[in-house]
Amino acid sequence: MAGTDRRTSEQLFHDRQAADRAGAFRAGRAELRFDDANYLDHETWVRPAFARLGDPRGRRVLDYGCGHGMAAVVLARAGAAVTAFDLSPGYVGEARERAAANGVRVECVVADGEELPFPAASFDAVWGSAVLHHLDLARAGRELHRVLRPGGVAVFCEPWGGNPALALARRFLPYPGKDRTPDERPLTRRDLAPLRAVFPAVEVEGFQLLGMVRRAWRAGGVNPRGRGVWRWLDALDARLLRAVPPLRNWCRYVVVTLRTG
Repeated sequence: MAGTDRRTSEQLFHDRQAADRAGAFRAGRAELRFDDANYLDHETWVRPAFARLGDPRGRRVLDYGCGHGMAAVVLARAGAAVTAFDLSPGYVGEARERAAANGVRVECVVADGEELPFPAASFDAVWGSAVLHHLDLARAGRELHRVLRPGGVAVFCEPWGGNPALALARRFLPYPGKDRTPDERPLTRRDLAPLRAVFPAVEVEGFQLLGMVRRAWRAGGVNPRGRGVWRWLDALDARLLRAVPPLRNWCRYVVVTLRTG
């Protein structure tokens, strides 16, 4: 699909998602309030990925493809000066409302990740979740490098496509939250080449090797025994991935850390 058509398709898809979500917030702002742990612990990779940003206090941080704005709120509560953008005006509106409901200041703008409207060297750090795999990474990588200051860091949590069995499951098995845009697909090692071309340091860490079974079987959210199983699998995953790093290619998600040097 041509770039303009692809971006329009992405925007319309996420605007529909945001409109569907808006119904839950019409009673007032109480539903938009949340504790940091509600976001940081909703998936196993989020808290470790946040740690890779370093201390956000007093730093300018960009929430890249902010969606519902929860990450932006967490960053602002931690003392960062946060700018959040999304291609979807609907999601930008939700992020703005969420920031207000939680009593923090976040600058929220509609923008395209491949054509950022910010001056060069505007940010100390960039955060993104499930966004890079929607983009042309040659264009997005150049823009990311441009807006980061020297010594800056960008951290992204992304679905990974190195496991053929998982690819089949993603294609054929029903599970919650499966909706996808027509052009998105999980990242692979080859997709990271444009990022390696502009960033001197690109680190990739895998999450949910055995623990990915929670995606199809939601017992972990139902009973304490299920949560214990997930903790055990996550601990086993951590040991396996430390011992055999190439196994990350079989993981469900990766955390990609980009450093400007």
